[in-house]
Amino acid sequence: MKPAPWERVYREGRDLYTVNRNPGTKVYGEALSTVDGVEYRAWDPFRSKLAAFLLKGAPADVLGRPPRTVLYLGAAHGTTVSHLSDLWPEATLFAIEKSPTSFARLLALARQRPGLVPILADAQLPERYQADVGAVELLYQDIAQRNQAGIFVENARACLSPRGRGILMLKVRSVTQQRPTATVVREARSALSAARLAVAYETALTPFSREHAALAVVA
Repeated sequence: MKPAPWERVYREGRDLYTVNRNPGTKVYGEALSTVDGVEYRAWDPFRSKLAAFLLKGAPADVLGRPPRTVLYLGAAHGTTVSHLSDLWPEATLFAIEKSPTSFARLLALARQRPGLVPILADAQLPERYQADVGAVELLYQDIAQRNQAGIFVENARACLSPRGRGILMLKVRSVTQQRPTATVVREARSALSAARLAVAYETALTPFSREHAALAVVA
């Protein structure tokens, strides 16, 4: 097991791993591997778009220094947010999810991982959780809505601290079934730029996630 370019991420061959914060426990059926007394969780790029983003060549500083606070929009069952919990055990991770079914599993995960704070809410309405979340250093979004860039911008205005970072996982086919992927990505970049959010890096997530793009953003 060797350190990967991204802080606290490890690699064995082409596979990514994080140190398991809760040894002996799986979150989504991932493989566990113990090396020199340390247990690692396989980080599946077909299940986690952030792992796919890293494998597609995201720069070493894409996640920045370990943040103290993170706002995660669209946490679902907690697949990716669990790996962020591994990476940043000292951080407070506010995980927004609007599906009661998914939220139940997220709540169960939070009982095992201090610092993970699930919030049952709609990411389109940041004013409903802004007071609880406050200013965060990293904004991460992975939701299936038509106005994904607009939702990201509104949450950045409400909760992202000055000089904070963001990662937008753009689900193109949730935006439109007709326009080309390149057009949708260009429109998203324009919306971010209009809000004074600079796109530092962008990549498609194929072959891990078709019709998806990842945009790393700096406030």
